[in-house]
Amino acid sequence: MGALSPAHWAIVAVVLLVLFGSKKLPEAARGLGRSMRILKSEVGEMHADDAAPVTISGPQTDRKD
Repeated sequence: MGALSPAHWAIVAVVLLVLFGSKKLPEAARGLGRSMRILKSEVGEMHADDAAPVTISGPQTDRKD
């Protein structure tokens, strides 16, 4: 089995168009793009958090006795 030929991709596109309609496909692609951007930014923040030094301090009290 090899990669999908252009004819196979055309069949897949027609089936998706019939199943979801021409209005739903752009909305779904837009939502997927937003989700991917959010995921990418969250992963970047996680990497930045891992690179930042962690400092642990004891409990702080503001009491004046």
